[in-house]
Amino acid sequence: MTQTPLRVHLRRLPEQYAVCRMEPARTLSVPASSGGFFCITRTPEELSVVCTEELAPGDATVERGWSGLVVAGPLDFSLTGILSAIAEPLAAAGIPIFAVSTYDTDYVFVKTDRSTDAIAALKSAGHTVDGDQ
Repeated sequence: MTQTPLRVHLRRLPEQYAVCRMEPARTLSVPASSGGFFCITRTPEELSVVCTEELAPGDATVERGWSGLVVAGPLDFSLTGILSAIAEPLAAAGIPIFAVSTYDTDYVFVKTDRSTDAIAALKSAGHTVDGDQ
């Protein structure tokens, strides 16, 4: 039986983002007015932050110039293949991603200079993207 390809509805985030790396022992909290998306992830090896560019910590290793896409949610935990359905056409187009999942949904970040190509690849795969330019 042939399975129908998964179609995902995404919304483009208007802000420019930075992906930051700090030492794992660094103390950090979410600013009260963090703008758009703000994510802190700690592992034994590092403390990673994804935030709007203007909030990037000055003492971090910072990779700027990311544009974000959010999957329309909330998503049910029983759904499978959502990130794969997004990542595969982007990989085929040679577009690297940085993905973050929350309780309700998934976020995919692409370098801003490739965002037009990313949206075209996603639309070509049958996905819809709101807020594209």
